[in-house]
Amino acid sequence: MREYIDFLGGQPPYDALESHDLERLARLVEVEYFAAETHIIEAGQPPLERFYVIRTGEVEVLDRGRVVDILGPGETFGHISVLSGLPPPLTIRALEGTLCYLFPDPRAQLTNPERLQFAHYGTFVSHDRLARSGFVDQAMRAAHNQMRPVVWCPANATIAEAARLITEAGQSCAVLDLGSNEFGIVTDSDFRAGLSSPEISGSTPVAAIASCPAQTISAESPASEAFLRMVECGMHHLVVTGAGERPVGVLRVVDLASAEVRNPLIIRRAIDHATSIPELTDAARLLPGTWIELFDTGVAPMHIAGLLTAVIDALVQRAIELTEIGEELVPHVTSWLLLGSVARREPLPGSDIDTALVWSDMPDERNPSRRLQIWAGRVLDNLELCGLPRCTDGANATNPTFARSQSDAVAVAQSWIRNPTQENALLLTSMIADSRPVTGIALGRSVSDAMLATTRDRDFLSALLQYTVAHRPPTGFVRNFVAEHTGARRGQLDLKKQGLVPIASLGRWVAVVTGDDRGSTISRLRRGADSGLLSTDESDTLTRAFEYLYGLLLEREINGLRTGTPTTSELVLADLDTLTRRYLREAFRAVADIQARLEGDWPTRLSRP
Repeated sequence: MREYIDFLGGQPPYDALESHDLERLARLVEVEYFAAETHIIEAGQPPLERFYVIRTGEVEVLDRGRVVDILGPGETFGHISVLSGLPPPLTIRALEGTLCYLFPDPRAQLTNPERLQFAHYGTFVSHDRLARSGFVDQAMRAAHNQMRPVVWCPANATIAEAARLITEAGQSCAVLDLGSNEFGIVTDSDFRAGLSSPEISGSTPVAAIASCPAQTISAESPASEAFLRMVECGMHHLVVTGAGERPVGVLRVVDLASAEVRNPLIIRRAIDHATSIPELTDAARLLPGTWIELFDTGVAPMHIAGLLTAVIDALVQRAIELTEIGEELVPHVTSWLLLGSVARREPLPGSDIDTALVWSDMPDERNPSRRLQIWAGRVLDNLELCGLPRCTDGANATNPTFARSQSDAVAVAQSWIRNPTQENALLLTSMIADSRPVTGIALGRSVSDAMLATTRDRDFLSALLQYTVAHRPPTGFVRNFVAEHTGARRGQLDLKKQGLVPIASLGRWVAVVTGDDRGSTISRLRRGADSGLLSTDESDTLTRAFEYLYGLLLEREINGLRTGTPTTSELVLADLDTLTRRYLREAFRAVADIQARLEGDWPTRLSRP
């Protein structure tokens, strides 16, 4: 059971489940092994009763005999059919010996099934595949050369009726005519997400789960532009428009990003197959070149952040497995937690790794903290060999503040909520809100779950907000540009400290107030709008500013990797062009304005519906 929980809890979308739901899901697990070349699912077979999560091995996804994707450990397939009741549209074949976890429809078993937001998760791009002329030729082809026919669906149709139209047409989406030359689209992923909610059924109007308006692209646009649009907006389909902006076809991401141009497992396979720290170190050396290729290919910065996080998670987990632990420590169940930007899935290539360690309580045992911290030190040493430096500010699993037994960690975390005036209480509360376990998932989550379940009174929330907005964008002006204007850093700007941190801090405040610390800064900001803590305009403004600032920092670090030159998050103002200065100035002013508004009216926002 523990192995199931730990594995599932480290994979999207199961990592969004609360610990009790994760345990319930783990109880449903069935295990099955498939030999190489076995057809696990046949397209068009009766609707599936179970979906699959790959534990080890790889499978190919075939669309009418053509390989369109390769899936590896942690990835899910078959869920569309289980959740929608539709026959599976694609064939799944074991590429090698593959072990899978099988699950029935989990919706009736979970307290919060809506947290299972299935989606397709991005993968790595290999240099040799990108270099093929076939990809270049494909990328330059016009969108209308690769589009599929439109399946029209009445705007007032039910989900069941829409599903029947899509199935009969053999496609993966339908377009809704909303009138006034506006269109929506409903896709297989919309069915998955919608039908995972108990409020949605086959008789629900399809417009309730459709994307309206649909993302569109001109029929004459190159396929490369369409692919980048999908990556940037997180869509798997684009409506292709022709004369009069009328839909003439649909583009699917699997048609543009087929197995010819994608390699999902290059680095992950090397990490998983490492049998020693030197082999793991060799695998980690693949990272810098991969980030450069992803950036040069035009993958969106926040998508790169997600890929980077996936590799860091894999490296940390494998380093823990390969670091010897003394026999006297074996009885203790441990949970390693990542903190900060890596926990939020928004690190940069040069980010250090903040960690914490929690271990299970055992009766009649001497305190094992010293021995476990020694082991943690060895793990961190091995991670540094892999290019993942430990936190220079002391947020490490070797620090007694971040290495505790479960009962101690829970009690201390709750005390920070009840008495925020104690030393570093607000700082440490924020750090636990930015924690994500990568091993011992249920054990690690018990700390943040307990902290967030503790009553947060107005005094605490007020103190936390003041701590949050203390991270402010610069307020001085240099040549009509917002920046520090005195001291040794005159004329310089720290994009991370003065740009990203104020926005991430607001997202964290939303997480603590709402009691939901899942996800990235951007997802937290969106939940802030949903809960009324932020207006939609404020959430959108903060999101755009965060994405822009992260993109600037990523570009600097990528250039540093390319040239082998160390980089920092500080910019020299004189080196910036006029347009960049203006964008930064506007971003900083917008963030400062939102901070000021929150300070003035945050209590009234708590009562908003």
